[in-house]
Amino acid sequence: MDVNERIKDQVEKNPVLLYMKGTPDFPQCGFSGQTVAALKALGKPFAFVNIFEDPEIRDGLKAYSNWPTFPQLYINGELVGGCDIVVEMYHSGELKELLADDAPEPAEA
Repeated sequence: MDVNERIKDQVEKNPVLLYMKGTPDFPQCGFSGQTVAALKALGKPFAFVNIFEDPEIRDGLKAYSNWPTFPQLYINGELVGGCDIVVEMYHSGELKELLADDAPEPAEA
């Protein structure tokens, strides 16, 4: 399976998926930490991929999403955006609306 197929599979199998630096319990950059904090504040579980553990995903995701930075949040197969967008959506209430449906149990995708 090539990297684009792997990413597509991860995005399709996980209704809420965060590609991040580190893990939700140990984010390895401030932007990933802020994004995790916004998601956790809403109390909805989400899956994640630690891009430091998979260089192929880290490099391939930039082309797949046409988004150059991390973290990257996907909800229902669609790229929502990075830290600034997610935090802004959290404060406006938009993120809560997007996450209103049932989300998966927290897991590493």
